[in-house]
Parts: sequence; structure tokens; C-alpha cells
Amino acid sequence: MTDAGQIVAAVPHATLLVSADDRILAANAMCTPLFGEGIAGRHLITVIRQPSVLDAIEGCRHSRAAQDTRYLTNDGRQDVTYKVSCAHLDLVGLTGVLAVFEDVTHLEQVGQMRRDFVANVSHELRTPLTALLGFIETLQGPAREDAAARDRFLGIMAREADRMNRLVRDLLSLSHVEAQERMRPGDMVDLVDLLRATQRSLAQMAEKNAVTFDEDLPAGQVRVPGDADQLRQVFTNLIENAIKYGGHGCTVGLSLDGPAEGLGLRGAAVRVTVADSGPGIDPLHIPRLTERFYRVDSHRSREMGGTGLGLAIVKHIINRHRGRMRIDSAPGEGSRFSVILPTR
Repeated sequence: MTDAGQIVAAVPHATLLVSADDRILAANAMCTPLFGEGIAGRHLITVIRQPSVLDAIEGCRHSRAAQDTRYLTNDGRQDVTYKVSCAHLDLVGLTGVLAVFEDVTHLEQVGQMRRDFVANVSHELRTPLTALLGFIETLQGPAREDAAARDRFLGIMAREADRMNRLVRDLLSLSHVEAQERMRPGDMVDLVDLLRATQRSLAQMAEKNAVTFDEDLPAGQVRVPGDADQLRQVFTNLIENAIKYGGHGCTVGLSLDGPAEGLGLRGAAVRVTVADSGPGIDPLHIPRLTERFYRVDSHRSREMGGTGLGLAIVKHIINRHRGRMRIDSAPGEGSRFSVILPTR
């Protein structure tokens, strides 16, 4: 192997060594998925056609100062971003520009997720805040002496303030759950007792919506390692959603299977299923249901008090418990949310 070949082979990223006349002196094996095979000896412009990269290499050659840029491509599944670091190399008998391509797609995605999250939170808070400010201004002016309008506006203001309160509460809950996600719970929880207590706590909501429960729970205890408060939050969210989105007069099924092998985890596991007989969900939406602020029907969700964070919180809690969640639904066929938890 030549000196140029040894240099690029020692770099743990896709790396090119470009000569003073823009010929590729050497390329390591990690360049193959990016540029193909047999690129050594070819002119640089026949391999890379992005002006920003060509300009960075040329600028590094002339100034002998390090240059950074981005190289954008697609691997057939998603857009991929590489950070390109160019450095001038001047050794005895070997002069050129070393261009290192580091895959930073995951960092770009995290940054985009953070920007989207901030934008979504800002949007969710802006709407109720705008309503509150508008009603306050009206109450201070034209409606100051109008008792009927004042009562109506105060009622709307209370609902908007409650909406902001729910959003802040869910944001704090999501932050808390994410902070604990790598800490596996050590306590043992009786799922049967927890599910019955959760169902009882939602009995009033079910009665208001004329919802009936179809319960299929074992008579004895079924114990799993878990955080009782967080698991209660999971099943409260799923049963609440079934009651609210299943529709007036629907049936909500609550069942527990196992412990048994073959439920989707490596060892023995239990499966809790919350099902409703409502309108169902188009399969197009199912992969995105656990994304923050994703809603199938934004207007209906807000009317029912949803923040768009409930299933995101559920996902992180289940991850902390080393479990899985499966969603099965189709229009007109209701929805089934299954939570699978390990027994040890």
C-alpha cells in the first residue's frame, strides 16, 4: 500500500486525498458506498459535483488553512448529511488536500427535532395566549359593563388557561419520563389491581359518554417489574383515549394475557390490550401516533382537551419498562392498543 493509501486507510471516516491537479490520489474503503469503486486516479470533478465541496477543497489548497462544508446525498431511504473537513497535507513526496466525510445525519435529525419541538410548543401556547389577551382587552373595554358577555368570556378564558396548564403539565411529565428512560424500575407491580383501579377512576368519564367496559382480567395477581405511577399513567391515557375517541356509546375492551412466551419479547411477558369499537384510524397515521404533537384530527383533539403529547409519554414509559406497544386499527373497525411488558 502506498503512503497515500496508508494515510486514508487510517481515518475512521470516508476519506479522499486530492492532488494539486485535482486528481484523487487515494480513497479508503468507506468511500465506496458514497462514490463507487475505482475512483483513485480520476479527476475530482467527475466524482464530486457539489460546488460547496469543490470550493472547500480548492480553498484549502490555496490558503493551506482548514476548510469545513457539508456534503448532501441520499442513501435510498433518507437524506444523508456529511460534514466535510478539508486539511492541507504537505509531506516529503506527498502534497495534497485530505477531505474527510463524517456522517452527521443523526445530529442534523436531533437538531431538526429540537427545532420542531420548540416550534410546536410555541404554536400550542400562542393560540390560548392570544385568546386570553383578546378577551382581557375586551373585558377592560367594550364588555366592561356587560355581565352576560363577561361571564361568557371568563368561561372561555378558564378553558384556555386550563389548556395551557395541561400542556405545561404534559411537557414536564415528558421531560421527567425521558430523564428516567435508561433507569429500569425495580419494584413489582400487580397489573390486575392497577388496571381495575385505573378503570374505576375513569368510570365517571365513561358514564358521561355512555361507554360500557368489556373486562377480561385474571382473578389472581399478575406481577411485573415496573413503576406503578408511570404504568397507571400509560393505561389511564389509553383508556381515556378509547373513551373519548371511540365515540358516544362505544364499548371499551380491557384485557390481560399471560404471562406467556411468544408475545413479542424474548422471554415471558404479559400483554394488556385496550380496544374500542369506534371509527378506527387510517393505517397511514399509525406509525406517527407516538410522535410529539402529532394528531390524526387536530381540531377534534383540541376540543377534547388533548395536548398531542399523551402517546409520546406512553412510548417513553414503555421503553423504560423494556416493553413494546402495538397499534392495530382500520377505518370502521375500531382500535386496539396492546402494551407488552416483560415479567422479569
